[in-house]
Order: sequence, then structure tokens, then C-alpha cells
Amino acid sequence: MSSEEIATASVAPALSTAQNEDTFGLQKYDSVAIERACYLGPHAASDERNSVGNYHAVDEIVDFLKQNEKYRNITLQFPDSLIQDSSIVVQLLQEKLNMDSGTVKRRFWALADTAYSACCVDEVAAEHAKGDLVIHFGDACFKAVQSLPVVYSLGRPYLDLEEVAKKFSGIFDDKCRKICLLADAPHTYILSSLYEKLEEEGYENLIYGVVDEILVADTSVILQQKNDDNHSAKRIGNLGNRVLMTNKRDSKALEEDIIREEFALFHITIPQDPHLLFLVTKFESVILYDPKDNTITEGPYPSLMKRYKNMHVARTAGCIGILVNTLSLRNTKEMINTLVKLIRDNGKKHYLFVVGKPNVAKLANFEPVDIWCILGCGQAGIILDQYNEFYKPIITPYELTMALKEEVTWTGQWVVDFEKVLNEIAVNETEPCEERNESDEPEFDAVTGKYVSTSRPLRHIQHLEIEGPKETESRSLIQKVNGGVIIKGTVSTAAASIQNREWTGLGSDFTAQDDYEEEGATVQEGISGVASSYEFDKLNSRNQS
Repeated sequence: MSSEEIATASVAPALSTAQNEDTFGLQKYDSVAIERACYLGPHAASDERNSVGNYHAVDEIVDFLKQNEKYRNITLQFPDSLIQDSSIVVQLLQEKLNMDSGTVKRRFWALADTAYSACCVDEVAAEHAKGDLVIHFGDACFKAVQSLPVVYSLGRPYLDLEEVAKKFSGIFDDKCRKICLLADAPHTYILSSLYEKLEEEGYENLIYGVVDEILVADTSVILQQKNDDNHSAKRIGNLGNRVLMTNKRDSKALEEDIIREEFALFHITIPQDPHLLFLVTKFESVILYDPKDNTITEGPYPSLMKRYKNMHVARTAGCIGILVNTLSLRNTKEMINTLVKLIRDNGKKHYLFVVGKPNVAKLANFEPVDIWCILGCGQAGIILDQYNEFYKPIITPYELTMALKEEVTWTGQWVVDFEKVLNEIAVNETEPCEERNESDEPEFDAVTGKYVSTSRPLRHIQHLEIEGPKETESRSLIQKVNGGVIIKGTVSTAAASIQNREWTGLGSDFTAQDDYEEEGATVQEGISGVASSYEFDKLNSRNQS
């Protein structure tokens, strides 16, 4: 080997990718102007500051605050898609309020990265800032909150009406077809204009939805909604937090069954998966229009078939995890207490977790949980897990109530409203496990077809034949029965989970070896003291002296 080859071989290999000073620089959001053009319009860049103020109805907010001087600490909640507007909105509010010398001094906090769903009011973050008013920007679900007053500023996104009508006509060529027009809350203002334009083009059986302001509490206000009210429209039904309207005065009220069987849906914007599943169960077909890239989506959409499977998993689950993904919605505490009682009455164990923005990594830490029951907003706070990313199934409280009934039932409905679920539990309350005569009846998992012995670990087990304890074991709290473990008279699902693990701790990898010693190492006293002066150091210094 030559000297050059030796020198080349002595060079250490590169163990990382090339790096320069730009690698560790903060990411620059150069696309803010492009993002704002999607909802402010193509001509907003010339006067961006006023465009942002008009979009968020800053003048209406100022008028509201001047009329309600009791609100001093004000929190402004922005979703991730609008957080770039927060600094401009705060500046405009401060400038307009400071112009009036008689106006009381107010403080503003901008809330970003909400703990739960962005469509819900984050009361927890507002209370951290000791806010007495929340101004919610962007899309909203209008779920009733516990205490704080709320002002909703939905915004008025730019939308090319001609382009939307053109896309609509390309999909629906039958002008006699029954079609419902819906959109997210910010885009709802344009539906009445789209309805009238499509009527002029010859479409005969159209209805559209507007925000149901009756659902909003007395302490809440919705801005930017009264400008485009169509006084000639007639209310013909309800669908979630929307009121269905039509301009035909002779139209009759529509039942949900008729809408499900006869009406197609044309929805502006792409809803979150939980809300999309709700819409799929309410209409004969669903067409989505994305205003960001001017495209049409016809599926595939979430399905209830997987929900039916998960409901059967819950029937034989021994440990249920209650996953709380909201703390602001009304009836949350009542829902938790009712579910805990229902689970205990059915002889099952439960764990309660409050997790903001749950993901696969967070939920994977709790292996004893057989299935999760999530409490969250029906618009964006429920996990559907369409791609089997989570290790354990996730169901809703309504699906759990069906799973815990004696008879196997399936309604095919997507119910996420807490009040409806509480009423369902009150009407169909399951008998307690103690009163069931068939408590020893064998149970089989409908998904796997296998026998399940731990589906009700809290059941009474006096009928089990347990070997009588010896005199030396009379005070033992733990007993082993047929390979299982009983602690204080109930089956331990945690112990069963540990027994079924392939890896149970240090040394378990060597149990199959012939020379494996069960006794282990001898326990010896270790080093004592602190790092600067251990006991053996003191002893050595004494001996040397």
C-alpha cells in the first residue's frame, strides 16, 4: 500500500450530512403572503393591514368592547392557519381603543397552539392569562362552554363565486336533483348568494345551511353574520349546528331521513374527519370543494364499518381508557362521571387520562388499556384512526354505551353530542353486574372468535373454586387461579398483561437458557456519600494520616 493510500485510509469517515450556518438557522416563513392571499384575496397585498382588519371585523370588536367596559383582560384565540394575523389584530385593537381617551385600559393576550381542538374555545389557556373574555377567530363549532363569555369572529374569506358555480355545474348536470349547500363557518356567508346564482341557472331543488345562532349562549356573540341575512328565506330544518334554509315559501319541513335518502351535499372546504363522517351519514352522497386549489373531491370518505368492529372489541375489553380531549365543553364532567359508573357497573376497569392533542406515541405508553373511549369535540376533537396507526382501537361514548348493552345493537348513527349520549345512558341504563344471573356465562370475542376470560375483571368471584389458603398464607392479598392473578377478590388485568409480555424485565431474555440462575446476584452494600467525598475516600485519608 502506498503512502497516499495509507493517508487516505486514515481519514475518519463522515458520519453526518454536510452542514453549514444555514442548517441551524430559524425557518423563514416566506409563504405568509401566499397563505394570506388564499383567504384575503389576490389584491389584499396592496393594503394588507386594512385587509386583515376588515377580514377579522376589528371595527365590530372595538364597538363591542366600548359597549362592554367590564372586560379588561381579553384573550384572542387564533388557529394555526391565522396566527400570522395576530400581531396586526392586536396593534389595530390597541390603536383604535387608545384613540378614545375615555376608554378603560385593556390588556390583550394572543393564544396560539391551543391545547385541544382549534374550533373549540380554549378556556384553560384563557384562565391561565386570567382573561374575562375570549375572542375566537376562524372556524368554530359553537359548542357551549362552561363559563367564559365568547365573541366569535369567523372572518370573511375571499371566494370566486363564478368559479364555484362553474365547478358545481360540472358535477351536477341534473338540475332537478335535490342538493344541499353547506360550508365551514367562515364561508357560510356566501351560501345565500351561491344559492340565488344557481337558482338563476335553473337548479330547482336547492337548500343551504346557515349558522344556528340559537345554539350560542346568551353570553356569546357572533360577528359578521347579520350583513348577508336573507329575510325571504324560510327555515325548513336543522342539521347539527346549521339551520337549513330555502327561498321557496311553500316548502315543507325536512326530516333527517328524507335528507339522508334524497339529498346530495355540496360542501365548500374540506371538513375534519369527525365532521366529515357526520356528513357522510346524513346525505345520500357528498361532494367537497376545496377553495385553496379549486378542486373537487368525491371520496373515499370515512366509514362506519370500522366503528362497528371497534364496538365489538369494547364488549370484551377488560380495561377501558377514558381519553379526555376537552375540558371546556359543557357536560364534560357529567359525561366522565357517567361513563365511569357505567364501566364499573359492567365489571370492567378504567383509567382516566386528560391528553391534549393525543397521538400514537402518547397513547402507546399505556399498554394495559384494551380500548380507548375519547371525549372530544365532534367537529375536530375525535380520532378516527383510518390507517390503523394507533395500537389500540378508539371509540366514542355513544359507541361504548352500545357495546355495554346486553343485546348487540347497532344504530348506524354518528352521535358525538354529550347531552344526547347522557340521555341515551339514562334511558337504557345497563343492569349492574351483581344482579346478572349469567355472570359466569362464557364470553367470546366476535372479532377474533376466541374465548375471553378477563372481559369483566371487577365481577364477583365467590363462585370460583379457589384452593383454600394455608395457615401461613391466610393474610395473602394475592392469589393465583388458573394462571391468572386475583388481588383483593378481583381479577388483575395489569398482572395478566405482565404475564403475557414476551419481555418482562432485565434478565428475562435468559430464562430459556439451561444455566440460568433464578437466585440472581447477591445484594451488597454500595458506595455511600457524595461525589466530592465518598466514605471510602474519608477512610483512606484517615489511614494515610
